[in-house]
Amino acid sequence: MWSVDVRFTDGPGDMVTWIASDPGFMQRASHALVDGARTWLVDPVDHPDVRARLRDLPAVAGVLQLLDRHGRDCAAMAADLRVPLVVTPRDAVPDTPFEVIVVRDGRGWHESALWWPDRQALVVAEAIGTPPYFRSRPDQVIGPHPMMRARPPRMLLGYPAHHVLMGHGHPVHRDDAGALVDDCIAHARGSSPRWLLSLATGSVRRADR
Repeated sequence: MWSVDVRFTDGPGDMVTWIASDPGFMQRASHALVDGARTWLVDPVDHPDVRARLRDLPAVAGVLQLLDRHGRDCAAMAADLRVPLVVTPRDAVPDTPFEVIVVRDGRGWHESALWWPDRQALVVAEAIGTPPYFRSRPDQVIGPHPMMRARPPRMLLGYPAHHVLMGHGHPVHRDDAGALVDDCIAHARGSSPRWLLSLATGSVRRADR
């Protein structure tokens, strides 16, 4: 008996995202990234439906854990699938199409992100997200992590992304996805009062229903 269910989101066939049902407000998202004849799992939560979907994809070549506290089912799936587990990489991961971005490397927070230039895809574990508690207003698509509002992740600026996949919330697949990331980072500090008000009133959460 699995403690959580998962639901898959819409997106390109080479970027499969699923969101765990519990805890619901966190919207824990995992991804399978397909590069030719190989699939890479990012911060995965395991489930029979996930295994069924993976059977339709190329063989899994490795598991990438992009945040130190995103243990989830990373180690267990890597061991079961007999593939390498790479935790918060600092340098390029061999034999992958991804560039590594070090987001934070300090006490209590080690996070890396991926830039997939061939697909113009930015993959971020925690620094930005789409759940209501990341966003300061209902029409905002992507927001910074609450603990990064004072020190926004400026290393994520300037990527011409058409796809942004995050560890929390639905991915964003649109031509201006990179501009949405830039906007959320640029206004992270200035929008903090409005963000606090949105938490108190639940305005963003209600608008999403």
